[in-house]
Amino acid sequence: MPETPWWKQRVIYQIYPMSFCDSNGDGIGDLRGILSKLDYLKSLGVGALWLSPVYCSPNEDNGYDISDYCNIHENYGTLADMDELIAEAAQRDIKIIMDLVINHTSNQHEWFQKSRRRIAPYTDYYIWQKGEPGKKPSNWGSFFGEDCWAYDELRGEYYLHLFAKGQPDLNYHNDAVIEAVENVMRFWLARGVAGFRCDVINILYKDSLKNGRWKPALTGSEHYISTDGTHQLLNRFRREVFEPYNCYTVGETVFVTPQMADDLVNPSRAELDCVFSFEHMETDCHFVKWFLRKFSPDRFFDTLTKWQTSLDWNTVYFENHDQPRSVSRFGDDGAFHNQSAKALATLLLTLRGTPFLFEGQEIGMTNFDYPDMAKVRDVESINIWNLTGRLHLPQSLRWKMIKTKSRDNARTPMQWNDTVNGGFSTGKPWLSVNGNYPLFNVEQQLRDQGSVLQYYQALIAYRNQSPVLQAGSFAPLYRQNGVYAYARTFGGETLRVVINLTAEAKPSPFEGKAIFSSYNKAEVDGTLAPYEAAILRG
Repeated sequence: MPETPWWKQRVIYQIYPMSFCDSNGDGIGDLRGILSKLDYLKSLGVGALWLSPVYCSPNEDNGYDISDYCNIHENYGTLADMDELIAEAAQRDIKIIMDLVINHTSNQHEWFQKSRRRIAPYTDYYIWQKGEPGKKPSNWGSFFGEDCWAYDELRGEYYLHLFAKGQPDLNYHNDAVIEAVENVMRFWLARGVAGFRCDVINILYKDSLKNGRWKPALTGSEHYISTDGTHQLLNRFRREVFEPYNCYTVGETVFVTPQMADDLVNPSRAELDCVFSFEHMETDCHFVKWFLRKFSPDRFFDTLTKWQTSLDWNTVYFENHDQPRSVSRFGDDGAFHNQSAKALATLLLTLRGTPFLFEGQEIGMTNFDYPDMAKVRDVESINIWNLTGRLHLPQSLRWKMIKTKSRDNARTPMQWNDTVNGGFSTGKPWLSVNGNYPLFNVEQQLRDQGSVLQYYQALIAYRNQSPVLQAGSFAPLYRQNGVYAYARTFGGETLRVVINLTAEAKPSPFEGKAIFSSYNKAEVDGTLAPYEAAILRG
């Protein structure tokens, strides 16, 4: 095998702890639930787990509003449970990656409560601006479709929150904030975590608070997207924390071009190891995700090719805790559920880069089946529902927007078996289980030789021993009418991948014997069936 870092060799599996496995019947997933599934995760073939936040939090944004960075929320367990999870995962050669949420904290964090009271040294830990109630400091917008300035009566000033009102942004013009955040990183790295997924990491440093040019929802973003100050911060983190601990970092980076991404990951700059880009996840919308447009496989493939050929190394993902389910979004979760889920698995695991798999993706979990807003819990979705109501949009359009793009689509509880609540919990789940759990669950698919799960297991096992898929070059070969083909080459060996991401039979750009086929075919002939994908040698 080529000499490459572990994160280029392994498949990383994201766990949304609230929805993964509940061990104590309170309806909320927890660390002991994750512990109970480590052998399953090992059998799946993944080599690292990224945990969405498990820190103390009032859960205004499901844990992305942190009130104590150095402790575990009681819903999830204890620090001892976390230490046990790190140790037990290590015994199975599985690494743990934690979510690092350092653009903002919760407004219940000790730092913020002292800052609003002007208690040193926390007085300027956050971005405060003078102003009278009703006269906000600038025209900026919020990622969550609301005002991003909140007036604090106790302090008598506004604070900036680019996300929910309960998520005040930290002030990275203050060196004490930088040192405090570095100490948080060291706390977890010393406990044995292998790295961090860095939440909205390219918006940390605001170089100005002036009015911005108008944009839908995100007016003012030119003052904080990938500023020079952010690059300097990341370089400092790399020198002072990441390198001493051999820490892996993957950044969630909003509104970046390939050149901006390269500025964050180019080894010569010493900032991050890799980033999550979003352009391919924006091919079914106009600028922001709520402005829907029809999915185009060719547009999707073009964007993937653009990033594959622009960066030396990518992250490859089609789902996460903020995105709808890929089989519902890019495939067909009805007539061609299994076929399109396997086609997307083939694409995910054969592009050049680190594959990220989200919990339930390996069994083809679909978007939620809720009939209306009553079961929706996502704060962003609720804000958008209310905003579009004030704008007098038709209710049918508003519900289509929520049903298509709500973050709750990915957050419905994991479907383990066909018992009550899909085996997720013996209590009432915090979010309703998708009603299709008797059809799509782990236990059933472990028995079914033709299942989506067993296809993932086999393909991950193949990737785990394939130098071509782990390190090979990428070359696009064909893209037309929903069919995509590319080659991966390493050490004189070439694999060709072909995918039809439509519900119609299409001509195949080439033929040959199949190493893997989503239809379990021995050969690819002149025609690709609906949602057929295959890997061919040579």
